[in-house]
Amino acid sequence: MDITSILIYCMVATFTPGPTNIVILSTVHHQGAKKAMNYSYGATVGFGLLLAISALLNMILTTFIPKIIIVMQIIGSVYMLYLAYMIYKMDASNSTENETATFLSGLLMQFLNPKVVLFTLTVIPTLIMPKFNTTPAMTISILVITAIGFLAFITWVLFGTVFKAFLQRHGKIVNIFMALSLVYAAIMIWM
Repeated sequence: MDITSILIYCMVATFTPGPTNIVILSTVHHQGAKKAMNYSYGATVGFGLLLAISALLNMILTTFIPKIIIVMQIIGSVYMLYLAYMIYKMDASNSTENETATFLSGLLMQFLNPKVVLFTLTVIPTLIMPKFNTTPAMTISILVITAIGFLAFITWVLFGTVFKAFLQRHGKIVNIFMALSLVYAAIMIWM
């Protein structure tokens, strides 16, 4: 696999809807772009940390991956269902300050997001290590993939900002759609 293929894979995996992107869109809708960016910064740091952890511990984790995947599936599914419930019950007309879109919650979401965990556990050993296994090459790969993830998060913030009026006008329908998207993501973990 060449660098172009790796970059395309990384872009598809990070730009497509997932729990983090759905939470970012919901945050823009309910709390604005500034809060969503704060959450995105945390999500980016968490994403980068997961990539680094994957690179550093890949050899040790390979013997435990089946057990880790099951635990992450359970934790991730429960957390995504919780987020779906919170998004569903949000009242778009209620503008009270909500502290769920913090840097820390964005960071922690990455460790509970099965899409991100599975991506980071697979992209490093399957696509990066076979071709680029020196420390500088791994570091550059982690930084580039983290930057791609950050661009994906920013794209979702911009999308939410551009369509904020539409989202607010159809708040309950948007909340139901986002909640159902998270429920679908939680179910797909087990398929």
